[in-house]
Amino acid sequence: MTVNVPAAPTTAELLGRPVGPHPPATRRPGPRPERGSSPREGQRVRPLTRRQIEDHLQELGDLYAETSGGGPWAWNQARSAFLRRLAADARRPGFELLIAETTALTGCAYGFPVGVDGPWWEGFDGYLPGRLLRLAASGRLFVISGIHVPSRVRRQNQDRAWNLARRLQKRLLTDHGAAVAVTLVKRSDHRTVEALRSWGWRYIEGDTPRTAPLGPFRVLVLDT
Repeated sequence: MTVNVPAAPTTAELLGRPVGPHPPATRRPGPRPERGSSPREGQRVRPLTRRQIEDHLQELGDLYAETSGGGPWAWNQARSAFLRRLAADARRPGFELLIAETTALTGCAYGFPVGVDGPWWEGFDGYLPGRLLRLAASGRLFVISGIHVPSRVRRQNQDRAWNLARRLQKRLLTDHGAAVAVTLVKRSDHRTVEALRSWGWRYIEGDTPRTAPLGPFRVLVLDT
């Protein structure tokens, strides 16, 4: 990701000398440039077809292993489980996987639109209020199965619209005309919950986990 820097000053400004017969007018300092992991330049976001996903499985598996945390001892097992889940999701109607890339793969996000019926429902039953069920019936509810980005995207400029994770999740919703996204996160996975909330996700019950229903998962939602 690029870092925006201010334009270089002129030679006269560097030396502190006035230019011309009159001293220059006093200039008020402008806003400080945004610094950090901005993907506006140098990172292209694009969808992959199902055939392209098959061709990129090795790279996608490597990306997951590199961004999911844990030591090398856990990578092979976690990587294999990720690829199995991805293959199952890719068979769902409307599935989309976005990648971000420069000269190499730098991030991905994927999911699928849902209706009121189907296997997607497993894990969500008992969690979703009537408003979201109505959105599912109208085809405007979208499940985001995963967002995988470098750790710096989790730590830096999470509230910026150009944060890579925010770009990926917004693009998924925009491409499918969805109003709300939902995702399931293991209750013990505090790292992922914290990252999602920093990117605008919220608990379905409100902004406190104390009222969350008991169970192995938490459901988070994202409004457009």
